[in-house]
Amino acid sequence: MPGRRARHNGLVPAHPPRLDPAIAGRLKRDAAGLFPAVAQQYDTGEVLMVGWMDDEALRRTLTTGRATYWSRSRREYWVKGDTSGNLQLVHSVSLDCDGDTVLVQVDQLGPACHTGSRTCFDGRTLPVTVVDPLRARDARHADVAEPVRGAQL
Repeated sequence: MPGRRARHNGLVPAHPPRLDPAIAGRLKRDAAGLFPAVAQQYDTGEVLMVGWMDDEALRRTLTTGRATYWSRSRREYWVKGDTSGNLQLVHSVSLDCDGDTVLVQVDQLGPACHTGSRTCFDGRTLPVTVVDPLRARDARHADVAEPVRGAQL
């Protein structure tokens, strides 16, 4: 089989693996070829983090069972847990209805956030005006539902 010389093992395939064209054709990417990937704990639904992927990161995630992302700051691929030990073992990957975001359901071993928090969203709740769902339902034909100031749902 023809191949090119490589330093690590002598031969590499002439055509490196690529993301399945049927999947690639469904993706919408930004100008840099990236799309967001939301990591969620598979059994609790807890949102852990948001990372960025390109076609190659998604291919690696789908074929290795380990969540792989593209680091925009370091400009390289990173497999969650390779340096920290806080692995993300993939259970499923879903494409959203617009094709511009993937949901990666994982079993997170250890903290997901680089700060050491369980999720990247721990302790970062912002103040928000929340619409009371009962009032909103009753007022669905009104112009504006009445907000409940300072409410926490």
